[in-house]
Amino acid sequence: MTNAAQANIESLTGILARTFRLYIQTHGYHWNVEGPQFVQLHQTFEEQYQELWNSLDDIAERIRALGAYAPGSATALINLAGDEASPASTAEQMVDNLIAVHFDLAAKLRDAIVLAQNAEDEPSAGMLADRLEWHEKQLWMMQASRK
Repeated sequence: MTNAAQANIESLTGILARTFRLYIQTHGYHWNVEGPQFVQLHQTFEEQYQELWNSLDDIAERIRALGAYAPGSATALINLAGDEASPASTAEQMVDNLIAVHFDLAAKLRDAIVLAQNAEDEPSAGMLADRLEWHEKQLWMMQASRK
């Protein structure tokens, strides 16, 4: 395996792990949000965590298609995901935390797209570009809600 191919797989694994962490965080916020924006945020968080959950399978299967093994436990994924967001006790803090994590994940996705292109892995680059587009839309909507 080439260095570019290995870097691509490692990058995809990192994206998988960060997506898993964001899924758990968003699902937790869905359960615990309260306040005047409860209904809107409860629904938004549900839509987000469902999209994140569904994306996990695509990312993991892409890793497998490249001949590597995807992390197979919650512990392995969390250990690969990096730092966890600060705790949030208000709806505003939840949205702010999600904005920060989506922003970070979007940056990681941009890097991952370059690595996939360097490895001449257009299917991964396309999948990652689709993920980036979704995260950027979530960022736009959440940032607009905080104005």
